[in-house]
This record gives sequence, C-alpha cells and structure tokens, in this order.
Amino acid sequence: MLAEFSIMPIGKGESMGDSIASVLKVVDESGLPYKANAMGTVVEGGWDEVMGLIKKCHEEVLKTAPRATSTISIDIRPAKPDDRIVERLKSVERRLGREVRK
Repeated sequence: MLAEFSIMPIGKGESMGDSIASVLKVVDESGLPYKANAMGTVVEGGWDEVMGLIKKCHEEVLKTAPRATSTISIDIRPAKPDDRIVERLKSVERRLGREVRK
C-alpha cells in the first residue's frame, strides 16, 4: 500500500520547518520506504505499519502544537509487488519517454 500524508501543526505560527523535520525523523527511523516532497510524504508498507507510522507522526507534531490537521491519500493494490513507491513513477516515465522532474 502507498499512502501520502501531510500533517499541519496549528497554533505555532507560520513556520512548520521544525515540525516537518521532527516528523521526517520519525518516518526515517521507521525503516519503511518513503519519499518526501514539498507538500507531504509518500510511504510504502502494510496497512498496520503505515497507519501506525502516521499515528506516531501525529503524536510527534502534537508534542509542540496544540492542534494538527491531516490529509491522507491511500492507494491499495494487493496484486502489485512492493517497491511501487519507485515503480509507479518509472511507469509514467516509460510512457513519456523521459524522466520527470524530481
């Protein structure tokens, strides 16, 4: 399963850099494959692993913010093997005949 999520701390001011850094540390330490981007993080794994990780990330944000909002998008395709985090983009690149900007 692939899940893209973003967590926004509320009540800490405009800057979110410190919160994002602490969340990415939790994601990195999970050992699950992931790709961070400017608007969120894509992570790959089993349902319980991924949802447990997202819960930990929320708990991390709530250590320093009184409130948080989240967006989560999930793609479950059991018939496909792991490594979809990379292979999905490669499939699109093959169709385009070139690499996309990363």
